Amino acid sequence: MIFLLIIIYLAFISLGLPDSLLGAAWPTMRINLELPIDTAGYLFMIIAAGTILSSLVSGVFLKRFGTGKVSAVSAAMTAIALLGFYFAPSLIWLVVCAIPLGLGAGAIDTGLNDYVARHYKAQHMSWLHSFWGVGATTGPIIIAYFIGEHNSWRAGYLTISLIQFSLVLILFFSLPLWRKVAKQHQQLVTEQPLNQQIEKTEANFLRNKKGVKWALIAFFFYCSVEATVGLWGSSYLVNVKDISPSVAAKWIAFYWGGITIGRFITGFITLKVSNNQLIRAGQIIALIGTVFLLLPLPLFFALVGLLLIGLGLAPVFPCMLHETPARFGTFHSQKIMGFQMATAYTGTTLIPPLFGLTVSYTSIALFPLFIGGFIVIMWFASERLLLILRKNRVEGGA
Repeated sequence: MIFLLIIIYLAFISLGLPDSLLGAAWPTMRINLELPIDTAGYLFMIIAAGTILSSLVSGVFLKRFGTGKVSAVSAAMTAIALLGFYFAPSLIWLVVCAIPLGLGAGAIDTGLNDYVARHYKAQHMSWLHSFWGVGATTGPIIIAYFIGEHNSWRAGYLTISLIQFSLVLILFFSLPLWRKVAKQHQQLVTEQPLNQQIEKTEANFLRNKKGVKWALIAFFFYCSVEATVGLWGSSYLVNVKDISPSVAAKWIAFYWGGITIGRFITGFITLKVSNNQLIRAGQIIALIGTVFLLLPLPLFFALVGLLLIGLGLAPVFPCMLHETPARFGTFHSQKIMGFQMATAYTGTTLIPPLFGLTVSYTSIALFPLFIGGFIVIMWFASERLLLILRKNRVEGGA
């Protein structure tokens, strides 16, 4: 069990590695390929659209082939796609490679989240997403090194592709372990009575189903914030704060690093503090970070702002995921989890390119205002959901 959990953590590193590359490399990549600034938004949208599609249909493949095989094949798709980015001579090739990159990411994300939610304790969800942050943080660092030392974003993509291929090998060699653990879990499930739980969880869902739309709004705007900062933060630093592309890529790594460290710490804090308290505190911290970016403060505070946004966002997503069964009942949690993931990916798909289109007609200096606005909407949706749940809990108890 522990060895398999380590492999799952490594798989989530492979999931995080490609997610932050485009934003970090784009200031240099677009000049090299002679592309307008908003093109990154459209590439990002293609990747995210593939992620949505694969997450929606992944249940069929997971049921037929198992989490291990689906994860290994998905990681292989992302590795091949990243290698394609290295060779890409023009925009059309980037578009072609963006498709398998998104398809691979969606399947592995849905499969591993569901697997950990069903088979491991709560703190492992936060730690799982912290390992995603390890990958997301490492990506910009590698890109920054090759841009700064070799003036080559392509070498960065090649390096990360090779790392992905090594993780693919680990996943393929671990397939017998996945099958063994799956059989053990199946034996445990068949021994457990279920009838006593269905009636209670159905009543819980009926009381709280009005809160589903607010949960979906919160997920939508969480991913809108996370993806927009990751994609456009580097361009904001280069164009508004007058920082070199290599330094900006390193600073964006601090943002992803804040998410990574925050989620690792959150895994321990969940033993003492409720998920809802962590969600609220994280949103407040992220909002403070946007204020640091917005105010005319010394340059160092821009770095502090990015770090605070990352730290603030850290607990929000895994805590919201883990709260799903408690909010809506275990009987409906898988279905609602799917809705939440699809809505989250929709935010990832739509908002970053829409922001890119907006700044192409206005100014990327609007970046902190947009991010702050998204956080406020997410905060409002979360608090509205809690109000509905609290009211229904009182009425149900009465």
